Amino acid sequence: MRTVLVIDDNPAVGTALELLFGLREIVTLHADSPARGLAMLADEAVDVVVQDMNFAADTTSGDEGIALFRAIRAGHPDLPIVLLTAWTHLETAVELVKSGAADYLSKPWDDNKLIATVENLLELAQATREVARLRGERRRRSKVLAEKYDLRGMVYAAAATERVIELACQVARADVPVLITGPNGAGKERIAEIVQANSSVKSGPFITVNCGALPSELIEAELYGADPGAYTGASNRAREGRFELADGGTLFLDEIGNLPPAGQAKLLRVLESGQFERLGSSRTRSVRVRVVSATNADLPAMIREGRFREDLYYRLNVIELRLPPLAERSDDILPLAEHFLEGHARFDDGARAALLAHAWPGNVRELKNAIQRARLLCADGVISASDLGLGPARPASARTHGDVEPDRAMIEEALGNARGVISQAASALGLSRQALYRRMEKMGLKIEG
Repeated sequence: MRTVLVIDDNPAVGTALELLFGLREIVTLHADSPARGLAMLADEAVDVVVQDMNFAADTTSGDEGIALFRAIRAGHPDLPIVLLTAWTHLETAVELVKSGAADYLSKPWDDNKLIATVENLLELAQATREVARLRGERRRRSKVLAEKYDLRGMVYAAAATERVIELACQVARADVPVLITGPNGAGKERIAEIVQANSSVKSGPFITVNCGALPSELIEAELYGADPGAYTGASNRAREGRFELADGGTLFLDEIGNLPPAGQAKLLRVLESGQFERLGSSRTRSVRVRVVSATNADLPAMIREGRFREDLYYRLNVIELRLPPLAERSDDILPLAEHFLEGHARFDDGARAALLAHAWPGNVRELKNAIQRARLLCADGVISASDLGLGPARPASARTHGDVEPDRAMIEEALGNARGVISQAASALGLSRQALYRRMEKMGLKIEG
């Protein structure tokens, strides 16, 4: 049940508010002194507090109310508090609102305004509890995942990231190719490391090739090796290729979309047979290699354009792990930022807000660079928004998901980013409040009153 605690020394106020809130099926508890109110908070589940500011006779300073507010806030930092009084100076109320009070209403109060305020705060309290529950469940799942698998120090908090990591761990022991997709700088190589670390060949080598960093004429020699003098400028010594170096382990082919057509055909053969010849050699060699590839390219579009082999795509894409951009897993931003800070400084509130508001087109790589720069520029070990140098915040439209139907992870993240405020979360998702409630109910996220 939704419950409001009224702390006021006037019994008539308690009775009036009990009648008013009762019409909205809100349970009302009444305490006639600060001490009794604090005792009831210790024993009862309360969603919102409505407190007076003066209790002793002929007192109008508001000091008692200030002390009560601070005592409640100390024991219940997230509990919404509405200040209600006829005598307290406006300046005092404003200062308390800045300190975390939810609202300030004067006596005699306006019933409609008071009801609207309390209803909104009850909604916020319920949503906040639900978000806290979901985050608690996520932390428990993450702990179990970290105990069961080697996550290679992966830092994350977003549900979308957790799903990718969990799937990577599940498919790691299957001897099938894995394709990791996602934008540059999102952390695809770290996911590949997790696949390797939990695979049946985890004790073998982990060899990385960036297919986008090699000239097309050298890719074959890089992958398969070359005999002495196999091509112009080749060494007089035989050269082992990356497949040979990765024998008994994992070969990570980054930016696989940049592989030229001739390289694609030869790679397909190796994936199917495990056999190849060095450049300039007729001797067939065999290897046992787990291939994990990654790309930021749209491979299906490249197939339609004739720039990527369809048979190779399906050979590489037995399992696809899609790592979303950092902007779509905003719960990862602050944990990653703290990780990159390494305890050498701290963020002020403005810096935290700027980190969450930025679009991060460069993803985790951009975030790491921004933190390293801010560590050098900050004064007295405190990083402000100006130290980050992130420029203007992304527009609201950039933070929405457009025409994409929000899934459970999107809704959880939107609720977390909005600190449980349904209207803000709905706006971020491009939905009405009613539409968001319907989806929460359908997914089992309905907030029980």
